[in-house]
Amino acid sequence: MDFSGCALVKKENATEYRHRETEFNSSSNLDDASLYYLLEEWALNPSGTNMKMFLIPPVVCLVAGVLIIPTILFVIFSTFSIRQETRYLLLGNALLSDLIYLLFYTLSAALNAAHVHLPKEACVLLLFLLAVAYCGGLFTAAAIVLDTYIAILFPLRYIAILPPSRTKKIIVLLWMCSGAFPGIFFLVLSSTHSFVPCVLEMCSVPVILILTLNGTDAVKLCFWLSTTVIFLCLSLIFCCYAILYFKTKQSGIWESICSRASVTFLMHNTVLFFYFFPLLALFVESFLCINVVIRLQTGIWVSLTVCNVLMILPKVLFPFLYGLRYREISASLKSIVRRKHLRPVSPTPSPS
Repeated sequence: MDFSGCALVKKENATEYRHRETEFNSSSNLDDASLYYLLEEWALNPSGTNMKMFLIPPVVCLVAGVLIIPTILFVIFSTFSIRQETRYLLLGNALLSDLIYLLFYTLSAALNAAHVHLPKEACVLLLFLLAVAYCGGLFTAAAIVLDTYIAILFPLRYIAILPPSRTKKIIVLLWMCSGAFPGIFFLVLSSTHSFVPCVLEMCSVPVILILTLNGTDAVKLCFWLSTTVIFLCLSLIFCCYAILYFKTKQSGIWESICSRASVTFLMHNTVLFFYFFPLLALFVESFLCINVVIRLQTGIWVSLTVCNVLMILPKVLFPFLYGLRYREISASLKSIVRRKHLRPVSPTPSPS
């Protein structure tokens, strides 16, 4: 179905849409076809003003990310001593994933706000790239925590366990998993014809997420498997931090709440909270919406808030609360700033 066909459906069925929306809000047994219809109609009739308001957070976060992330990446990959350390390579990979996600999600949000309708193939490609970038960020965050765990508990064997050459192979493996994981999901969606043409023209991530949760059994299985993998990453991170805390409790580094270890621990957990809490909120909201506990439009507005604000916020917090905490990176950035402020002074000609 092309855009003209979608527009024709919108025009001819406006009255039916209002009737079905009332039915959706009052019935708990609405069939899948009716839900698809309502979501397609919502995608074709969004509030322009509200959609443009939801564009502000991605744009602001993208501007902030573009200002800081490339600078940190330049410091990491241009300094030989820094790029030879595992923690900095993983940090650079996480920042690269976040920057890619910010770019593509802001592009998607801008297209939605401008009511630019994409071909189905372009929308699927954009969604796939978003999924790859987001998975890359999540998997790298888990790898960073695991690296910290090994560095603290096995300091004498750390270099042997994670040399730079092995770290580079791990980063390649992370990207392969980040591409394969959503790739399987998209193949299932394509093989079961679960992509809805009108919604794909809108290419709205919140709407497509709700459709995915209400899709076929195979699609639901992929969705819940994705949820399981994400929360396994969260469990791994939580277990590593808990073990680190109890193992280092006797050393005295946690006695002062203002100690560097305590502040770093708090900042890391703040970033990780912002990484995983939006996903939990999104899953709960989608589940409530599908089971008609909340209204359809309420669910979509909540999804927009989660996707356009909460899910991109850690992408900007990560370089400030995590990357700049490293002394080597901060020192390199300060030296770059000082060199820019230094200007060669030409000698003043002596009076003749």
